[in-house]
Amino acid sequence: MKNFMIQPEKKEKQKSALAKKLDALVIKFLTPVSIKEKLLFVNNLRTMVKAGLSLIEALRILSMEIENKKLKNIIAEVKQEVEKGKTLSDSLALNPKIFPPVYTSMIAAGENAGKTEEALEQVHNQMKRAYELNSSIRGALIYPAVIFTAIIGIGIEMVVFVLPKIMIMFKEFNAELPLPTKILMWIMNFLTNYGLYALAFLIILYFLLSRLYKKPAVKKFAHNFFLKLPIFGNIIKKINIARFSLTLSSLLQSTIPIIDATRITADVMGNLTYKNNLIAAAESLKKGETLSEILARYPVTFPPMVTEMIMVGEQSGKTEDMLNELSEFYGKEVDGIMKNFSTIIEPVIILILGLAVAGIAVSVIMPMYSLAESF
Repeated sequence: MKNFMIQPEKKEKQKSALAKKLDALVIKFLTPVSIKEKLLFVNNLRTMVKAGLSLIEALRILSMEIENKKLKNIIAEVKQEVEKGKTLSDSLALNPKIFPPVYTSMIAAGENAGKTEEALEQVHNQMKRAYELNSSIRGALIYPAVIFTAIIGIGIEMVVFVLPKIMIMFKEFNAELPLPTKILMWIMNFLTNYGLYALAFLIILYFLLSRLYKKPAVKKFAHNFFLKLPIFGNIIKKINIARFSLTLSSLLQSTIPIIDATRITADVMGNLTYKNNLIAAAESLKKGETLSEILARYPVTFPPMVTEMIMVGEQSGKTEDMLNELSEFYGKEVDGIMKNFSTIIEPVIILILGLAVAGIAVSVIMPMYSLAESF
């Protein structure tokens, strides 16, 4: 009998240098870092520093514990920079896409005042409130996006697969078809024969418009236009005012000078009109003007309620408190609008769906009546 030796387990193959480079590129450029992961990192770092751990030791522990490989690598790099003598804010600023200037500036102000722990807490609160605001906006857009996608999918299925079988019957009788039916038949024939070309055209058009939208003049015109839309313009204004007041109040509470705080806040604005107005405001602040006087020149973007509350804050020496109240007020306004957004948009969806169904029904039923009368 042959003796069967137990073979030792094969060692896992080590990755080649090319595979390692590809993994590193994927982690660096394609791996996202969610706001939740950043929130957890800042909160844990604050807790460790508060517990008495050194900053380097806290960063070392977090670099090992965090699961996201991209954030893990970034924290390890931050630790190395701190070990070389750099401040935490300067080290984090090396990754501006992960830690934008609004957060690094707050930490830098805390470091200069010897209050790094308090600065981290303010950054955590700022991140949390910004996350809640963005979550309410995204959550409200999911419902209409799903509905419109379903409507488009069902419409294409009806026109391409179901209706052609019905229309064959009408063609066989050579009867004079009503205009709605002719239009529907033309749409069906077009999608059947040129559907792929139309899809390719739409994809190319989308990329061309995307490139065009990136041009400053076009983007400026579009963002101004968005603010003038009947319903959505008001929502965009409230979202941007909520972001403005939330960010500026947090920066001022971090003892960052108002000129720098206004300039940093401008970078956070999603709407280019608000961004340009705040950049201009930062320049005017250098001349000794008050923020309320400057913003009052832009009544479209900053309504009287905003400028008056800021003015009261300036006169009482509590500008950051008034901005905080504004951020809470507009944050609740946006949250309320977003929660009721589905209720607001439902009539529009029902109207579009009703018109589509009615158009198809009329196009199919009218020829049937004509055929019935001919017998």
